[in-house]
Amino acid sequence: MEKKFIGRKKEKAVLGNALSSNEAELITVVGRRRVGKTYLINTIYKDNIVFQLTGIQNVSSSQQLENFSRRLTKFDPNNTTRKKPKNWFDAFAQLEDFLETNKSDDKQVVFFDEVPWMAGVKSDFLSAFGYFWNSWAALEHIVVVICGSATSWIVQKIVFDTGGLHNRITRYIQLQPFTLAETEAYLTSRYLNFTRYQIVELYMAMGGIPHYLKEIQKGKSAIQNIDDICFSKTGLLNNEFAKLYPALFRFPDNHIAVVRALGTKRSGMTRNEIVKTAKTPNGGATSKVLEELEQSGFIASYHPFGKKKKDKLFRLTDEYSLFYLHFMEDKTNEGRGTWQYLSQTQTYKTWSGYAFEGICLKHIAQIKKGLGIFGVYSKTASFVKKGSKNEKGTQIDLIIDRNDQVINLVEVKFCNKTFTLSKEYAKQLQQKKWIFEETSQSKKSIMITLITTFGIKENAHSLGLIENTLTLDDLFEPAPFD
Repeated sequence: MEKKFIGRKKEKAVLGNALSSNEAELITVVGRRRVGKTYLINTIYKDNIVFQLTGIQNVSSSQQLENFSRRLTKFDPNNTTRKKPKNWFDAFAQLEDFLETNKSDDKQVVFFDEVPWMAGVKSDFLSAFGYFWNSWAALEHIVVVICGSATSWIVQKIVFDTGGLHNRITRYIQLQPFTLAETEAYLTSRYLNFTRYQIVELYMAMGGIPHYLKEIQKGKSAIQNIDDICFSKTGLLNNEFAKLYPALFRFPDNHIAVVRALGTKRSGMTRNEIVKTAKTPNGGATSKVLEELEQSGFIASYHPFGKKKKDKLFRLTDEYSLFYLHFMEDKTNEGRGTWQYLSQTQTYKTWSGYAFEGICLKHIAQIKKGLGIFGVYSKTASFVKKGSKNEKGTQIDLIIDRNDQVINLVEVKFCNKTFTLSKEYAKQLQQKKWIFEETSQSKKSIMITLITTFGIKENAHSLGLIENTLTLDDLFEPAPFD
């Protein structure tokens, strides 16, 4: 167990309130693989769990039931006459008998982990579980937790179920990766001292996934750690990509194809562009894949400013997948020192800019806080203006459209020192502003905001052009609601 439980304040409150309520609670906890769902539940409910079952990937229903029988025997070792259940209805009847004869004044917790693996195509798990909840558990002093990494499966099959579990979920938690602030706190709790620049380097390669961050070793630089974790033959993330999507989706080929396609274009893609690049079917199947990837936190969709819903863009937001596709796929067997070399190349500079933009898009609350506008209602969007023979086009990755008659055009730059605005770059920014003003015809005040690592060195080109500057310190702030 970690020395200190990091972050998860809202989630801990939800779980704590469920435990102290006077009603039966059916809680769904979802989140991508290795984000810390099981650790969260086991930590908060460690003194109240009376039965816990984890599904096994790629085994038959008979083997899942065998696993259930073994687990029930572990929690109820005095019952030596119980037989292996014939089906899930029989299994839940046995569980009900066990819980009925072991009641206590404290609220009991039953925890089902990796439920999608238990509820296979020919399994009667969901029907039996629905009957167990409706006929018995809903009337008891109990918390039942359903957990799984296949977020889209749980959302479709349980949260939005139209059968026995319809509207039965009492609390829903979607566990997110750590923010930069939480990542810093986590590393500090493990006595790992990195600068914020180095933490961003690590975050760009593996995101805020606790299980990945746990591999970081003391006494090594960020670059050395990435080398060991990603490029050495024994590194945890050396072959993680091959396991990641098959563990979440029953038929992952199209999901992987979409991820690969989005990894090739910095500015994101429309649905039609994805279909063309990924060579996926132009129908409901691709729409479902996009929905599942977004629900699972691997991609995000953005509505370009002033465009219709059909014009929305999809962008790859999973840091590890992006890192893998750009650097690891053809180099995972080249061993230590690989990242030492690659991090000095032009490819790295291009990728780091895109990856840092992605991090900023995940820290919108911190950006608004840094601008002093968290209390102001606002909407975020991207802006795309395609060029033509007579007009120049432009792309703005983040626009904050505020209700106080201001629009921030946010420009993001990742560099290892204080940023100096050149005459040429200042001209490009001014042109972006002009194109936006002309295209949007907005009557609001348009301000250019710069987010960079170490701030900007003011000069004749920045004065009068850059209205606000944010740095890494702003991105490392806790969210205002934490």
